[in-house]
Amino acid sequence: MTEAKATMELMGQRARQAANKMRLADTQSKNKALELAAVILRRETSEILAANALDMEAGQARGLDAALLDRLLLTTERIEAMAEGLEQIALLPDPVGAMDDLRFRPSGIQVGHMRVPLGVIGIIYESRPNVTADASGLCLKSGNATILRGGSEAIHSNRAIAACIRRALVDAGLPQDAVQLIDSTDRTMVGELLRSKEYVDVIIPRGGRSLIERVSSEARVPVIKHLDGICHVYIDVDADEAKAIAIAVNAKTQRFGVCNAMETLLVHRDKAESVLPEIARQMREKGVELRGCARTRQVLSDIRVATEEDWGTEYLAPILSIRIVDDVYMAMEHIARYGSAHTDAIVTENYSTGRLFLREVDSSSVMWNASTRFADGFEYGLGAEIGISTDRLHVRGPVGLEGLTTRKWVVLGHGEVRQ
Repeated sequence: MTEAKATMELMGQRARQAANKMRLADTQSKNKALELAAVILRRETSEILAANALDMEAGQARGLDAALLDRLLLTTERIEAMAEGLEQIALLPDPVGAMDDLRFRPSGIQVGHMRVPLGVIGIIYESRPNVTADASGLCLKSGNATILRGGSEAIHSNRAIAACIRRALVDAGLPQDAVQLIDSTDRTMVGELLRSKEYVDVIIPRGGRSLIERVSSEARVPVIKHLDGICHVYIDVDADEAKAIAIAVNAKTQRFGVCNAMETLLVHRDKAESVLPEIARQMREKGVELRGCARTRQVLSDIRVATEEDWGTEYLAPILSIRIVDDVYMAMEHIARYGSAHTDAIVTENYSTGRLFLREVDSSSVMWNASTRFADGFEYGLGAEIGISTDRLHVRGPVGLEGLTTRKWVVLGHGEVRQ
C-alpha cells in the first residue's frame, strides 16, 4: 500500500466515524460550532494572514497571474466575511430530520420522507482559501463529515483556517474529524480521494474545467458538478424593450468571470433593430467585445464575426456572442445545441411563450424576465451554496444545505399489519 493510499484510508475511516456522530448531532450543537468557528477565525486573524503571506510569496515566485493571486489573497475584510458567512449558516433552518409529503394510505399507515445527511463529502477546490470555511460550514450544518483538498497554492492558508474549524468542533462537543484537510500537496492524494468509494459518499469539485474534467473521469463515487456555464438570454418579439436591454446588460456585465453570466444573446428578428444598438452601446461602455452572426452584423456592422466555436464557448470575460433568430423555437434549438444546461432566460410579455420556454428549455435554472445572474444559492433563498449542479440526479441548480442531504422513506403506524 502506498503512503498516499494509507493516508487516505486513515482519513476515510476517521471521516466515516465522524459522519456517524454528525448524523445524530442536534441543531444547537452544530450552530454552536459554527458560531465558535466565527469567533476563532476573528481571533486568529493575524495567524491566518501570516499563513496567507507565505502562500502569496510562493505564488508570486511561481509566476501566478494577477487574477489567481487576487483569489488567493486574504485580508482582514475577507476573513471577517468568512466569519460572517459561518454565522449566517448558523441562522439557516436545519434540514436534517425534517419530514414532508406525509400522507395516509388506505391501510391506515402514514408515509412520507425525512431529510438525512449524505455522509462523507469530499470537496476538491482551487485557489480561494475561503472555500475551506464555506464548505466546512455547510457540511457541518447539514450533518455531514467532509474531507477537503484545496489547491497547493493555498496550503498554508487552508491549514490555518481548517485548524480554526476543527478547534470549534471540539469546543462544541462534536468530532473534530468532521472536518479534515488533506495536508499534502501531493497530487496522488486527489486520485486516492476520488477512488475512496468505501468511505466517501459524494465528491464536489470547485474550480476550472480541467479540474472538473479530471474529477468526472476518475471518480469512483458520485460527483455533484457543473462543467460549463454557457448561459443565454433570448429577447422575444413580445419583449418589453426596456426590460430586455436592462436584463441583457446586467446578465453580461454585472460580473464577467462567473458561471451564471450570459455568454450568448439571442434576439428575435423583429426586435433586433430596436434593441441591439442600445444594448451594443451600453456593452461597449463597459468594455465588452461583441461578436455576431451575419444577420446581427447587418444591424451592428462594426462587430466581429461570431464563429461556430463562439457559440459553444464559456468566455468568463468581457466578450459576448449575438445571434438573431426567427422565433422562440429557433432560440430553444440554439440553446439545446450549444448550451451547457446551466442557466437560460427569456424576456417576453407573452404568457404562452414564457411558459413554453420554461417548460421546454432543459437547464438547471430557467428564467422569465430576470437576469441569469440570479442563479445563485443566496439569491434563491438557500442562504449559501456549495456549488451549482447541472446533473439530473439527486440535486440540480444551486446546491445549498438541502442539497447536501438526501431523503429516506418513513412510515408512521398505529399497529397496522399487512393483510
